Order: sequence, then structure tokens, then C-alpha cells
Amino acid sequence: MASKRKNLSYLVFLLPFLVLIVLFEIFPLVSILINSVKPVETAGFTLEHFTSIFTSEYYMMSIRNSLMIAVFSSLIGLAVAVIGAYAIHHATPKVKRFFINLINMTSNFQGIQLAFAFIILLGNSGVLVLIGQQMGVDFLADFDVYSSTGILLTFIYFQIPLATLLMYPSFDAIHQEYKEAAMLLNASNFSFWMRVGIPIVLPSIFGTFSVLFSNALAAYATPYALMGNNYALLPIRISAMFTGDVVQQVELGSALSVILLLLMSVMTLISTNLLKKMRKEG
Repeated sequence: MASKRKNLSYLVFLLPFLVLIVLFEIFPLVSILINSVKPVETAGFTLEHFTSIFTSEYYMMSIRNSLMIAVFSSLIGLAVAVIGAYAIHHATPKVKRFFINLINMTSNFQGIQLAFAFIILLGNSGVLVLIGQQMGVDFLADFDVYSSTGILLTFIYFQIPLATLLMYPSFDAIHQEYKEAAMLLNASNFSFWMRVGIPIVLPSIFGTFSVLFSNALAAYATPYALMGNNYALLPIRISAMFTGDVVQQVELGSALSVILLLLMSVMTLISTNLLKKMRKEG
């Protein structure tokens, strides 16, 4: 009887959380799924919206651009983060606290404010662009922040702090005893990292890449503030379908949203299966 009352009290405390989940996640998801297969202004079932997307170069460009930005920003951000996480792991406690606080601050600097910061620095009359023109640095003088390169650079900027925060605890699993044991066996530093170090941090690398990929794929505020509707990305196209000034295409926007969810789900499933396989082999 006491256990039943205890379980009931837990359910009471969980009720507000469950209500939020149902109202802001389950209901919108179900609505998107229904609208994605709903004919325009009629009842029934149709796959016409998905057919329109996959046969249109306009929408396929959005999918390709989103995947390209997500993959490259995740890979570059992860590569820099691994080096930074390794450096934090070997830093003194005081330096480690400083850098973790700094990374926590910069990881929240994204969205509209990040786009404006890049415009101030690298816009047509940006500070760095003007410096490049004055000093004859062609790379800075001719840099176009309103392009694929500019968007990729902004994405890399907010991927690095997030990846570093996710990666640096994994290096704590490489204990000093492992290195000492490898030295006693006359293993080189390269052999240690290939046989011990990298296998230990590899699951974290795959998991972090999955998070970064989903983070970049769904990012909206930064590219929209930087380019508006002038660059084809899935989140921007989806937003235009629901907030069009003249015509709203809710059904087509829902179909695009389903594709975005599927891309994120596929990456999550691949990452999860790889992690399970590595843990079994380990």
C-alpha cells in the first residue's frame, strides 16, 4: 500500500511535465504528420506533397544545402573541439575552470545576435573587411559573409563550444594508469592512442557528431538573420510555408518538416547503432 502511494506521488509530480510533453511535442508532431499527408482544402490521404518536394529542384536544393552545412560544420567543429577538449583535460584546475566558463558563455551566443556580430565583423562594411581593404589582405577584403561560406562559418562558430562541452569529459576516462601501463610495455605514444586512447573517446566522438548534426540541421535564427529567404535551407523553407505573407502552404510545410525529422532520426539511429556495436566489441 505504501509503495502504491509513493508511486502515485511520483505521478503527481510528473504530471506537469507530461502535460508539457503532450501539448508542445506530441500534439504538434501528430498535427504535422496528419497535415503532411492531407490534401489541400479536402479530406483524405495523399503523398502528393512529398512527390512535389522530391521532384522539385527548388526544394531538393534546400535539402542538399542543409545536409552540406550540417555535415561540414559538424566535422570541422568536432575536429577543433577534440583538440580543445584534449587541451582542457591537461590544463590546471584553475585554467580548466576558466575555459569551461568561457565555453559555457560562448555556447549560448548564437541565433540573431551571432548573425549580427558576423555582419559587424565581416559584412560589406564590416570591421575586418575594412581592415583587409586597408592592409591589402585579399581574403578579408573580398570575404562575402552573405554566402554559403559565411553561413558555414557561423555554424562552425556555435558548433565548437557545444562539441567541446560534450567532448572534454570523455578524456577523463583515459586514466594515467593506462599510459603508465603502455610505457611499461614499451608502446609508443602513437600506439597508445591508436589502441587505447582513440577507442575510449570514439563513442563520444560519434555521439557528439550526432548532436552537432541535428543542431545544425534544425538551426533557423542565425541563417535567417544573415540571409533572410535568399538562401535555400530546410528550416527557412519550412518557416516560409507557415508564415507566408500572401499564401500559407501548411500541408507542404508539414511534409518538409517530416523530411527534416526523418533526416535527424536517421542520423540518431545510425549513431545509436554504432555506439551499441562499439560497446559490445569493447
